[in-house]
Amino acid sequence: MVSVDHEIRDGLIDAFNAHDSARAANLFAPRGAYVCPGGLAEGPEQIASYFALYFTAFPDVIVTPHTKDTCGDLVVIEWTVTSTHTGPFLLHTGEVLEGSGRRVAVRGCDVRTMENGLIASLRVYYDQLEMLTQLGVVAHL
Repeated sequence: MVSVDHEIRDGLIDAFNAHDSARAANLFAPRGAYVCPGGLAEGPEQIASYFALYFTAFPDVIVTPHTKDTCGDLVVIEWTVTSTHTGPFLLHTGEVLEGSGRRVAVRGCDVRTMENGLIASLRVYYDQLEMLTQLGVVAHL
């Protein structure tokens, strides 16, 4: 059975909460993938760029983990993300939503596959409708 390094497991949340996109991306394998409702980023460079865009739209974003479960090379973390939308955010329609000043609090989870001590893939799941409603976008759908 593969043992997951808890510093790597928890390090991503620490780097994300520090808004350090480069440090977060360096926890991924060279061919690592980050998949979320907003899209796909492959490799540390794309992943760092994706995180940087998120930090621009939500500069005070914080992830609060609730549960962390590990089974072999699989890690599942349930969390809540909270933030204020103050910068441009790319919507699923391709439109950019300028900063609204609205607070968001969204529950979700991520599922990670680890490989050689790094994140090989990270898949993020959250209720997109919940987030879009809090951003005031639902009226425009």
